[in-house]
Amino acid sequence: MELKEMVVLVSRSGRHLQRYNKGRRQVVGCIPYRYKDFTELSMVDEDAFEVLLISPQRKGKGLLFPKGGWEKDETIEDAAQRETVEEAGVRGEVECKLGTWYFENKSGDTAYEGHMFPLFVTEQLDSWPEKEIRERTWMNVCEARRLCQNGWMKEALELLVSRLTSQSKRTKGELYPGIERTSSGRATILPLGCRAQLLSLPLPSSTEEA
Repeated sequence: MELKEMVVLVSRSGRHLQRYNKGRRQVVGCIPYRYKDFTELSMVDEDAFEVLLISPQRKGKGLLFPKGGWEKDETIEDAAQRETVEEAGVRGEVECKLGTWYFENKSGDTAYEGHMFPLFVTEQLDSWPEKEIRERTWMNVCEARRLCQNGWMKEALELLVSRLTSQSKRTKGELYPGIERTSSGRATILPLGCRAQLLSLPLPSSTEEA
């Protein structure tokens, strides 16, 4: 096994490198998504894609998108990718930032600044650092709205839906000629770089407590 593969199977621990901004802990998360069978559905249909949610460490409290602390030795995009691999076991292309949210924990003693990104999934791992303590579930947008436990994450989801469905009514095959169908029927984009030019600019951020 290559060293790169070995490293990714271990979650970071400790907060000695944690970033803070005016006393708020900096956290970064992703909404992992993938397209369904792309040959018939248009980009204006939210049913054309699905998102990946994970269970929290404390069971029975709804679902959420992967997120965690942004550390001083990494870029914000690297942090988003790392947290998604650690918690959800998927890799992909981190796209344009969705926004920034300010919130506190339920007890009100810790303040956070949360940054959310879309992540177009290109690889799903069989083993990942938090496999034993989290479950991951692909679902449609309607289910995600109902099951996601955090209000600020739901706002980020709506921004992603708005962004993806605002594209012109053309098939994903026309928009992304690099898409190829996998043996499972899922769509996979091979060359990276062309997709970001098709996405709209990040929408304004909003504020809500968790």
